[in-house]
Amino acid sequence: MIRVLLADDEDLIRVAVAALLALEPDIEVVAHAADGKAAVTAALAHRPDVAVVDLEMPGLDGIAVAAELTRVRPDCAVVVLTGHGRPGHLRQALTAGARGFLPKGSPGGALADVIRRVHAGGRYVDPSLAADALTLPPCPLTPRELETLRLVEVGAPVAVIARRVHLSTGTVRNHLSAAVQKLGAADRAEAVRTARDNGWL
Repeated sequence: MIRVLLADDEDLIRVAVAALLALEPDIEVVAHAADGKAAVTAALAHRPDVAVVDLEMPGLDGIAVAAELTRVRPDCAVVVLTGHGRPGHLRQALTAGARGFLPKGSPGGALADVIRRVHAGGRYVDPSLAADALTLPPCPLTPRELETLRLVEVGAPVAVIARRVHLSTGTVRNHLSAAVQKLGAADRAEAVRTARDNGWL
């Protein structure tokens, strides 16, 4: 039997996926989790072979869970499920150690097939997302611009960012302004979203 952990903050989705997998003769759902931290705890306690995790969860998202499980349970293959996957998310998930990346809108039996594949040591990436990821443009931002955008994303004011990166507030504002302009964004928040969606942050 392939032992599976399911992690999704939407109870209905988690229960439905568990019911679907219960129909498979070689797959057993051994644990559920409603957020990322609970998923890591459950993986350590129940030692599943495969963890199926939602991309967007409170606490730790699916990418952070994949990275943590790769570190603490490298024998547990991670499959990331997403309701609205973007090519940047795919790149981040694979970099974090996920072995599968699958949209929630996939056919019913697809998840079981992906679980079997990653359990056997293989990988699976949704073909349309993979094609989109291959055509992503290169990041137009400098490392400094990316660094300041990351700090804006966590809500740090310009003065705090300046102290952290050892630059003047004027230089930080210039980096942020350049990032907004290069990404064609209306403001810093949109620039952060664009960079995040493309997998640059």
